Order: sequence, then C-alpha cells, then structure tokens
Amino acid sequence: MARPKPWEVDDELWAVIEPLLPRVERRTRHPGRKRHPDRLVFQGILFDLRTRISWKHLPQELGFGSGMTCWRRLAEWTEAGVWPRLHEVLLAKLRSANALDFSRAAVDGSHIHLSTDATGIPLAATLAGGNRNDVTQLIPLLQAEPPVRGKRGRPRRRPDVVLGDRGHDHDHDKYRRLVWDLGVKPLIARRGTGHGSGLGTHRWVVERAFAHLHWFRRLRSRWEIRDDIHEAFLTLGCALICWRRLCALASDALG
Repeated sequence: MARPKPWEVDDELWAVIEPLLPRVERRTRHPGRKRHPDRLVFQGILFDLRTRISWKHLPQELGFGSGMTCWRRLAEWTEAGVWPRLHEVLLAKLRSANALDFSRAAVDGSHIHLSTDATGIPLAATLAGGNRNDVTQLIPLLQAEPPVRGKRGRPRRRPDVVLGDRGHDHDHDKYRRLVWDLGVKPLIARRGTGHGSGLGTHRWVVERAFAHLHWFRRLRSRWEIRDDIHEAFLTLGCALICWRRLCALASDALG
C-alpha cells in the first residue's frame, strides 16, 4: 500500500476537523458556483503549509481547487477561530490519553515563541518581531496556553514549572515575579553564570518541537504579510504535531 502524502486527510482526522468548520448555507436564489468541498480545500491548505508553494501555483490536477479558493477558505476559517479550537480539541484528546505532562513546560523563541509540555507537545505559540527580547514574550506566551480539558473536573490551564534559557532572564527578576503570579514556578538560567545548570536536559523538547514545526516549509521563515494568516499556519502546525502524537499512541496500542 502506498504511503499517504503528508497533505492527505484520513477519515479519522476529518471527523475531528469537520465539526469545527462554520456551516455555509448555499443560497437558493442565485446560488452561483457550487462551493468546492471543504475536505479537498483543507488538503490544499495542508499542501501549501508543507511545500510553501505560491498560492497561484497550486497544482490544479490535485483537485484542491484554485489557490485563491484555498486562501479564501483559510482566511474564512481563521476568522471563525477554527485553528485554536482544533488545537484545544487535540490537546484534550492527549490529556484524556494521559499523554500530556504538565509537571513542567519548556519555552524558547525567535520570531515564533513556543511553549511545550514536558514531552514536547506544543501548548502555545505566539508571534513577535525577531528583534524582541525573549523575556518580554514570556508572559504573553504563558497566557496564550489554552485551558485543556480531557479529564473530569476543571480544565488544566498551566504547567507547574516553566523552564527558560538565559534569554528569559531579567536583572530585576520582574518577569520571575510575573510568572509566579500566574501560579507557575520559574526555573530560568541566570545571565552571567556558567553553563551546566542542568536545564538543558529538560529543555531540549522545545527545540525538537521547533524542528517538527520546520517540517512545514511555510513556517521556516515569515512569508505571509498578514499576522493572522501566519499565526493560522503556526497553530495548525501545532495541532498537526498533536495529531501525529495521537496516531503514534494508537499505533503503539495496537502493538
């Protein structure tokens, strides 16, 4: 059996995504051209995320619709908040499967700032200018972590501990206090001190998560002019990493 392409959407993933998409009723009067199937358009969006191809060069023979159709549907679904909801749904499935570890989170960043759980699952990702100091993005990043359901009781919002490198240090401990105020213990390497704090033995998972995001060529550098579209691709990439972890868990369960 041929291995599926990275942009092909199987029935299991589509069953998660389809209920999140806004319903669009076709007009009975002057209906115009029939709307291209959502599933095919979503695959076109994944094709662009994976290949970074120009929208106008999206191959028509793949059946995804035109590049402009895919871009418009991406913008429509972004405005409807589909991607954060998809990420939250998949995080909840991981938590239900006991596959999220909130004992600690690791953070890192460049023009993208990312936090992961202790196993490297993306919890939140935010955008910032490449010249912004990492420490100024720490609190917005922690605040962006969604409430994660999947178990009885209150959703889990934040990890117990956050691990950061020297870029998240501040001379007056201002940001450490702000992290404490969120109910999270900061373990951040101090500037001007020697290496060997031991944090790297746990923080490598966020670096691996960045490597996974860079599987998607659209995320390797900033191409989109619109922040919301670039952030849509970023959140979708995080969601797909969650989905792959769920698939791996299912495969392991089957032996």
